[in-house]
Amino acid sequence: MNCQTLDELLDVEYGKPGTPERDEFDKETQTFCLAETLKEERLRAGLTQAQLAERIGTKKTYISRIENGKADVQLSTLFRIFEGLGKRVALTIL
Repeated sequence: MNCQTLDELLDVEYGKPGTPERDEFDKETQTFCLAETLKEERLRAGLTQAQLAERIGTKKTYISRIENGKADVQLSTLFRIFEGLGKRVALTIL
């Protein structure tokens, strides 16, 4: 068997880390993970997008766009969203 690591597969498909294609892939991956985490926590809290939006003073369409990875979110907004879900955000810089 000729097995490859995930990093090796990503290098072939998107280029080595630091290349424009790989940087774009990494950015999209982070956006997807954030969107999925937000959606999971919202559903766990038993809230609709509209209810969450009302709690934090924004529109349902904005929550939808974030959950679908179609909107950039400011850090202050991210904190408000998770506070509206009864959660705290911890930031780790690598």
